[in-house]
Amino acid sequence: MNDILPNLLKLQALEFNPTAEPGTPAQMAEIRALVPPQILGHYDRLVARGKKGVAVVTDQVCTGCHMRLPIGTINTLMQDLDIQLCDTCGRYLYLPSAPESQFIEKVLATKPAPKPRKRKPLAHAPA
Repeated sequence: MNDILPNLLKLQALEFNPTAEPGTPAQMAEIRALVPPQILGHYDRLVARGKKGVAVVTDQVCTGCHMRLPIGTINTLMQDLDIQLCDTCGRYLYLPSAPESQFIEKVLATKPAPKPRKRKPLAHAPA
């Protein structure tokens, strides 16, 4: 179980990378050979719909659909007993180890803050 999700993450990084390198199709074929066909089939169906196939779990939340996950799912991911799908969006869930999660938090923290929206003043009712 340990190797399947990291391989899917590598495959996803290669497929959704806008600046593809010349050796990418060969690398993708190598990674696809390491993933079982049933899992790869589900992943490919998600990608065909324009979705990413793997979502990282951050603070017990699926980063694909931003929904909180049940504690049983989190426990199964922590124990690395089985592969889990998000009940809401259907993506494969990946729970990074502690050093990986710190890196992911730094990456997520570097996103620019949203711009404040300008609000129109409320029209007052005539007195």
